[in-house]
Amino acid sequence: MSHLVLQVLAFSNPLRPLETFLQHVLIWLHETVGFTWAWSIVALTVMVRILLVPVTVRQIHSMQSLQAHAPEMKALQQKWKHDKQRQNEELMKFYKENKINPASACLPIVLQIPIFISLFYVLRHFDERVLPHYGGSVEWLNLVDITEPVKDGWGPLLLVIYVASQLSSSYFMSSTMQGAQRVLLMVLPVVFVPFILKFPAGLMLYWLTTNLWTTGQGIITRRLMPKPAPPEKRTSRTPPKDEPEPASGNGAPSGSKAKAQTAGTGARKPVAGPPRRVKRKRGGGSKR
Repeated sequence: MSHLVLQVLAFSNPLRPLETFLQHVLIWLHETVGFTWAWSIVALTVMVRILLVPVTVRQIHSMQSLQAHAPEMKALQQKWKHDKQRQNEELMKFYKENKINPASACLPIVLQIPIFISLFYVLRHFDERVLPHYGGSVEWLNLVDITEPVKDGWGPLLLVIYVASQLSSSYFMSSTMQGAQRVLLMVLPVVFVPFILKFPAGLMLYWLTTNLWTTGQGIITRRLMPKPAPPEKRTSRTPPKDEPEPASGNGAPSGSKAKAQTAGTGARKPVAGPPRRVKRKRGGGSKR
């Protein structure tokens, strides 16, 4: 019976293994490395972001590709604006041909959501599961208790820093988005403030650290990572690359070659056409 209860509990909380793992990592950082509990959370955040570096690089390349191909995608949307199904099909085809994955731009955030939730439960039961066995200070800079809600003590100060860091990281993340989407991403950190007042301060410390990491990462990548070359602009007069230029019947150069030769000689290009017919006078002969 007890085994069945444990299975039900494990099924109801699928993040329990991750919660246990994060708890062991915090204990290791505190006991072995010698960090306080607050700085253990900061170190845990840095470790998580280092593991996510490959995914983040893919995110940056995807966002740059979306930015480079934005005019072409906008043209497709305008062309099929009256047929949404065809518009989506053409966009999916365009993504496949140009090796663009829009979903990769959200992967770093999506992968951090389970960690965020698991750390919430770790800190929620921190006084019961960890502190009685290991002890140690739970204050950050002698100001904030990481197990207390953000609204208590100096927690609002941490909340203000969190909002500022969230705005700065959102600025770099939304650099390739459309105007309305970018405004929404910038407004969301402020909208979420009433909902996170009861979160443990240690959770805000985790998100503050990851926001600062995102901001620094955005500054570095903008300076160091090369941007992809913009696609070649084509018009209705631009011939396809694989189609050779037509040659004239008399073997004369055509197209750009003829223009180059005419410009080189400085002479006016003769106009090709049928031979001119000359009318002869009737009753020929001169008068004597």
